[in-house]
Amino acid sequence: IIESQNCLSCKDLLEIIQSSVSSGQSHLEQLTQERVQDPSADPSQQEAKQREAEIRNTILAQVLDQAARARLSNLALVKPDKAKAVENYLIQMARFGQLAGKVSEQGLIEILEKVSQQTEKKTTVKFNRRKVLDSDEEDDY
Repeated sequence: IIESQNCLSCKDLLEIIQSSVSSGQSHLEQLTQERVQDPSADPSQQEAKQREAEIRNTILAQVLDQAARARLSNLALVKPDKAKAVENYLIQMARFGQLAGKVSEQGLIEILEKVSQQTEKKTTVKFNRRKVLDSDEEDDY
């Protein structure tokens, strides 16, 4: 994806992914909050959102090849929050000039794996064993 002269360290990539994931989540929370406050949103806000969506699509069309765009749109149907995080990541990399050429489907898969590792929820199981009073321990007279 990235030429050797523009190569970032894994730590830098992780920071970029984390910031794009958190910005995507905050953006989603903001949109949800706006809908809750005023479901009949202002037409000028709707136009601004449409323009923003058009700009995003234009940037993604320039950055991704056809197969990668198809994969990303399929992901958006199943997991819109993850797709948004990947889109934010790609747009951020494009703005900083860290992408050399179009990202292939294989490159997008690598980015998806990195985002999945960052957003992976780690589940832990904790057993709380209760002390039960056992009648065998006490002497009954």
